Amino acid sequence: MAARKSPIFDTATTLGKMIAFLGISALSGVLAAGLLVPVAAATGTGASASIQFFEELPAELERGALAQPSRILASDGTLIATLYEENRQPVTLDQVSPNMVNALLAIEDARFYEHGGVDLQGIMSAVVSNVSSDTTRGASTITQQYVNNVLIDASLQSGDGSVTFSGGKTLGDKLREAKLAIAVEKELSKDEILEGYMNIVPFTGTTYGVQAASRYFFNVEAADLNIQQAALLAGVVNGPTFYSPELNPERSLERRNLVLGAMLSNSHITQEEYDAAVATDLGLDITPTLSGCVGAEQAPYFCDYVTHLILNDPAYGESLEARQDTLYRAGLTITTTLDPVAQTAAQTAINETAGRETTDPSVGHSMVSMEPGTGDILVMAQNTRYMPGTEPGDSVLNFNVDQYSGGDPNQPLGGVGGFQPGSTFKPFIVAAWLEDGRALNTTIDGRKRIYPQFDEWEASCYPDGKYVLPDEDGYEPQNYGDINYGSYTVLEGLAQSYNTITMETARQIDLCMPFQIAADLGIHDGKSADGDYTPLTVSPSALIGGGSEVSPISMATAYAALGAEGMTCEPRALTEVVAVDGTSFPVPEAACEQAIPEELARGVNYATEAVMERGSGQLLEFGDIPMAGKTGTNDARSQTWFMGYNSGMATATWLGNWKANSVSLGELQIGGQIYPEIDGSFIAAPSWERFMQQIPGLHSGEPFTDPPQRMLNAQRPTIQTQPGNGNQTGRPGDNQGSPGNSGPPADPPPGNSPEDPDNNEDEG
Repeated sequence: MAARKSPIFDTATTLGKMIAFLGISALSGVLAAGLLVPVAAATGTGASASIQFFEELPAELERGALAQPSRILASDGTLIATLYEENRQPVTLDQVSPNMVNALLAIEDARFYEHGGVDLQGIMSAVVSNVSSDTTRGASTITQQYVNNVLIDASLQSGDGSVTFSGGKTLGDKLREAKLAIAVEKELSKDEILEGYMNIVPFTGTTYGVQAASRYFFNVEAADLNIQQAALLAGVVNGPTFYSPELNPERSLERRNLVLGAMLSNSHITQEEYDAAVATDLGLDITPTLSGCVGAEQAPYFCDYVTHLILNDPAYGESLEARQDTLYRAGLTITTTLDPVAQTAAQTAINETAGRETTDPSVGHSMVSMEPGTGDILVMAQNTRYMPGTEPGDSVLNFNVDQYSGGDPNQPLGGVGGFQPGSTFKPFIVAAWLEDGRALNTTIDGRKRIYPQFDEWEASCYPDGKYVLPDEDGYEPQNYGDINYGSYTVLEGLAQSYNTITMETARQIDLCMPFQIAADLGIHDGKSADGDYTPLTVSPSALIGGGSEVSPISMATAYAALGAEGMTCEPRALTEVVAVDGTSFPVPEAACEQAIPEELARGVNYATEAVMERGSGQLLEFGDIPMAGKTGTNDARSQTWFMGYNSGMATATWLGNWKANSVSLGELQIGGQIYPEIDGSFIAAPSWERFMQQIPGLHSGEPFTDPPQRMLNAQRPTIQTQPGNGNQTGRPGDNQGSPGNSGPPADPPPGNSPEDPDNNEDEG
């Protein structure tokens, strides 16, 4: 076997290494202090050309702002979520343990406080080491490493690929770093350079800087790092993946002990401290700071809503890419309207009602609460886990919000886009009745009847001012259980949610009025995508919640407007956004307008209070506070609602089949139980009750003001319209009376139980 040739006698290798390192030494010395000019001259014209090239390189390091995590906060300052591309938590040098400083200097740059940015002595030592052994020893100072990291960060932010990473650097790259290092030493103090380096250097994955690394690996502050912890981090710097204590623990331990040896050699620790430190294991306590709404501390779907608001807003950047850069790198502190106490209560109620583990994945359950008079979003919760993927119960779709902001497909909100509102639409019919100058105690003939084909309804928003029934079989609304057909007041018709009363009430006024009032209060199609909000389809069946789909936040907006006596406010989530550099971004002020007269809202509130007193909400226990509400269920019994509101808070509680709008909730497991037949009073309303019981004294509101007497007592006789024979029974409809569906349910839910406060209610 041939003897191994010593590298000292490998002429090509040796000369190559010597020329490269001596060239750098000479050229660095020319600018630093005129040193080694004779050496450079001795190398001939090649060195002279290199010197000219070196002199033409940039002499000033442009340092951009380092990427820092953004934080989304609740109204009380508690953390909702942290968002970042690079998890970095900048600290000052006095906030870093002396052990960390000593460990880093010992292993990376023992002469840091002696050289001027380029360490000629270190270079010569590296040359001797590299040409006389098989090892490869670097000669970059901490200043040069700082420069390199600044250049890499700038290149990554700009995306220009102008920086070559370690392992592929040319002599020109090294020269540029050297010259910039010398320039940096003239601009910054040694402590400022060391502080900058400790904050910019990567430690692992997306963890940058010594503070984030201390938290990640040991769950301690950088100021509290002990000797062995500091040595491990200092060792990781040289190769975040190669020396990773998670991926390569044995190699990391060996490297840590090497650093400890360097600390001992440089008199930073005693022999006893060294012996004690090397005897320990890695001592990891991995504590990741989860990024994004997936790792939210609370309210992940509200977090998602907030991120969409910022990414849609040109105030944060002209392009989506620029806004993403602002959100994930600018260190924003985003303060929101979320009430964390109410949010916790809502999430608890949802989990107890339809928890992910005990509920069919098709069944969604959500709550969103708003403050009347401001539009502030107080609560946004749902029963799925915020997680992309296909596991049952996982979804990043937000049940509470529209698909797009303002109906603009270029401004997604991450929402499902809404559900059929059922009887929660009925208060707007009462509003239209009152707006027409009529009274709540007017008696309406609610007998079963068929509205025949071509029956004409006054409808100012249609051509010729009328709506003509198209169904060849006519239209036959039915009450729940196919009972309670008779004469009742408008007030009682709403309290008990009788469809025949609702329909005949609307038959006597302009059919378009309830839909216009609903639109004025903030209701629109949740899937609007034509650049503006699409109003709900105007038709008789839509009066009891069929047809269009409405998001819970849209319903909460409208009911909050009723609670604020007719003042509609745009939903508002942000109160302050400030970047780490002090830049303040504009946030929407409360945007409210008087949508309907105060007296009209008072009349509707008087009617919806009756729902809580003797209708579907009569057995709900929510404390001694004023409260109005309305339940709702769509035709297919696939979507159920409860709206509870006062002057302090309006909450939309929804439970439904979010995967198949036309498939009933019957026979689907909900909270570990199966309900053959479900309406809004069965599950959604008791879930709201659980929510309210956990927040006594919060957002309790003031008593509603009574409407004027003229809105209560009938001032003129009711004009009864009798299309068809009132005793006639036409084609059976569903519980809503919509055309084309099967007959009424065979097994009505049990009456007068806490889960079903009023079996007489039809949930339109």
